Amino acid sequence: MHWKKYILLFHSSFFILHSSFAQDITDPKKYDVIEKRIEMIAEENEDEEIDYTTLFDELSHAYDHPLNLSNAKKEDLQQLTLLTDIQIASLLEHIEKTGNLIAIYELQTIDGFDLAVIERILPFVKVSRDLTTPKVSFKEVLKNGSNELFIRHTRILEEQEGYSPIDDSTLAAKPNKRYLGSPDKLYARYRFKYSNNISFGITAEKDAGEQFLGSNQPYGFDFYSAHFYMRGFNNLKHLVVGDYLLQFGQGVTLWTSRAFGKSADVMNVKKNPMGIKPYTSVNENSINDLFLRGAAATYNIKGVEVTGFYSYNLLDATISELDTTTGEITGFSGGSSAGTHRTPGELDKKNSVGMNIYGGHAAYKGKKLEVGLTAAQLAYTADFQPDIRPYNQFRYSGNDLSRNLVLGLDYNYIFQNFNFFGEVARSENGGLAQLYGVLMTLDPKLSLSAIYRNYGRNYRYIAANALRESTAYNEEGIYLGMECKPFKHFTLSAYFDKFKFPWLKNQVDAPSDGVDYLGQLTFKPSKKLEIYLRFKQEIKELNTKDATDGIDYLEPTDKRNLRFNFTYKISDAIKLRNRVELVNYKRGANQNDDGFLVYQDVMYKAKNSPLSFTFRYGLFDTDSYDARVYAYENNVLYSFSVPAYYGKGMRTQLTLRYRVIKGVDVWLRWAQWYKKDSNTFGSGLEQINGNTKSEIKAQVKFKF
Repeated sequence: MHWKKYILLFHSSFFILHSSFAQDITDPKKYDVIEKRIEMIAEENEDEEIDYTTLFDELSHAYDHPLNLSNAKKEDLQQLTLLTDIQIASLLEHIEKTGNLIAIYELQTIDGFDLAVIERILPFVKVSRDLTTPKVSFKEVLKNGSNELFIRHTRILEEQEGYSPIDDSTLAAKPNKRYLGSPDKLYARYRFKYSNNISFGITAEKDAGEQFLGSNQPYGFDFYSAHFYMRGFNNLKHLVVGDYLLQFGQGVTLWTSRAFGKSADVMNVKKNPMGIKPYTSVNENSINDLFLRGAAATYNIKGVEVTGFYSYNLLDATISELDTTTGEITGFSGGSSAGTHRTPGELDKKNSVGMNIYGGHAAYKGKKLEVGLTAAQLAYTADFQPDIRPYNQFRYSGNDLSRNLVLGLDYNYIFQNFNFFGEVARSENGGLAQLYGVLMTLDPKLSLSAIYRNYGRNYRYIAANALRESTAYNEEGIYLGMECKPFKHFTLSAYFDKFKFPWLKNQVDAPSDGVDYLGQLTFKPSKKLEIYLRFKQEIKELNTKDATDGIDYLEPTDKRNLRFNFTYKISDAIKLRNRVELVNYKRGANQNDDGFLVYQDVMYKAKNSPLSFTFRYGLFDTDSYDARVYAYENNVLYSFSVPAYYGKGMRTQLTLRYRVIKGVDVWLRWAQWYKKDSNTFGSGLEQINGNTKSEIKAQVKFKF
């Protein structure tokens, strides 16, 4: 060992103790760290329905079981999703040359690791001289495994149209005019986990409006999901039975889970595929948002990781053809993405078409070079008969749309401070899709990224989540990102994304293009204070709203957001967050809408107190839905909220958590919209006659 390490050890002893966090739910830092990470991702995706359970699970487990950097493997470091491959390569090379780490702040001597990076990973890693790995036995698994049980109830307090009284004759004539079930949304989840090696669990959900133990739901909940997963047993890298996800390459060929792209974390655009992962969310399957149900395994054969997978799952679909003799479904025109089964019409679509997905992946993973090959075959149990329009005619080219074979090649290469990566794929109809990128660390204070993508208009993916503006077909673009630290405590992040759509799109009746760019200046002089200023602009083209001659020519849209965010920790227990966001939306010559959102958050999380809470009071005023503003909200554990603020009104929410006894936690949440400019909320069966919409949520968690 080098003598310098002992000097570092002396200076870093405090930080070693600091990094050994108390592994308990009462640690207020835990959810601050995790929610900050999810908030950054969630607000850029601008989707109120994305379930971040899998991401939360991974970060929560990493926090509770910090990774020992002294004997961490490349795959373990990649799974953190907090380090670039350049940083990982530098760390492993440093350990190989100088021996195991002595202290966490020895990382400062490694290229690519400054204080900001170290602080980001600190909650999830440790440095320990104990390199022994406990022998996995049945007794060890039972002794040190953890059990968690969640039960959650959610309800809208105001009466919605779908639950209001209706006479029997009207309902008999129009059975889809009312929901079959109650307005209660129910969720239950049990999971057992041992380290990062073994996991099994079951999740169940009933959406509002669905029956529970009724004639249409004799098994109780509407949706069930279960899995058994194990990893890291000699040459058996991964094994899963039940529901799971697949991640390969850069998401061009096959990536069934959500993959997050452009955000203020501008260097986090390269994906780190984990191969096989258990599925723990409740997003029900649709033709465009898949999880797999079956079995998959990865085995190391002489340095090559070989994965095989098979899945058979059922989709909600719109039936277009029936066998008049047997009643068997022989054709469908599309899938339903809602995942709800509240009316007879929605139930008719439930689980109506089977979907087989099977294939394999082979990957060579060296210290600097990784190369992978992917093959995936899709086969429906009925003929896929989509509504072919001019904009999708090339994607749905081919003789048999009920089948699709996709082949792909991906690579990842580290050369000094450069990380080159990419993927190219081909679908059965001849469509091509490709992505090539590079991450560069030119200086400890300057990092750059560049990605070129070209997804053919006839590329027909099975499940793709590559970097994109719209979809993983009919798109070409180049992304440039920069992260610079010009002065102490200041970080400047920016990206520029220029894209075009060579063919028509839905509601865009001509080839079009656009640009999206973001700049953010962050000032963080201490752990207590963080201020950032962000500007974002996106310019696209859409069909005009003002066509008078029947021709939908294109007109430009221009949306600009300016945000000021201030976070200050008054004490170890109390944190304040203020935000002001202005938005301007223009479309053509006749639409020019403005809007703003301002809110105040108060968060109380004392380490030794059984009670914690978060409170928000927000005011908003936008001229239209086009000028809406998204903002992440604190919620109960494993529930996520990124509502869209539009119209004129007020938003308040209060979330309480109380630890009853060790291992038993209770959450209560109340949230309400109040709108001055409207006498109704929602539309159709979701409509509320009034200007308020209130939601209550209760959750209990048992850990044993």
